[in-house]
Amino acid sequence: MNYNDFFNEAKKRGVSIELDNPNISISHKLSNEALFHLPLLAMTILLLSKDRSKPKSEELGQLVGECFERTFKGFKGSSQYLGWSANLRMRTVKALTFLEAAGLVMVDVQDPKIKITKMGKKVITKAIDGNTDLGYNLQLIERKYRNIRVEKQISIGIA
Repeated sequence: MNYNDFFNEAKKRGVSIELDNPNISISHKLSNEALFHLPLLAMTILLLSKDRSKPKSEELGQLVGECFERTFKGFKGSSQYLGWSANLRMRTVKALTFLEAAGLVMVDVQDPKIKITKMGKKVITKAIDGNTDLGYNLQLIERKYRNIRVEKQISIGIA
């Protein structure tokens, strides 16, 4: 059944949906909460930790926020500064804890850089290589992360 047939059939049968107050229009906008889902955060952490320049655990929340701001159009040029969001940082810690418990990353007390395991590398490689929206967005995040690293090196005069 196509779209028009569906509504014609519903009209013919007298199907109706009762609403509490049909005159009230509620706008459902995505907030920062939409970006704070643990699977997306976990995939982003895996992505950042597979790069040659591994992030330190203490800078992870800031980096994830910066990458999201630069990648997702709704946050470009916004004054929300996701990297400073306490909620994002707490959820990033939860995602990192999950990844560590699952054996996908390792965090050493002596060296705070996040290291990806072989299994973690397999997971993120499969996600990136897939011809999906997730793979495409992860590739964008990866590119933005590299840009952030290059900008940081230029600003301190290394490059």
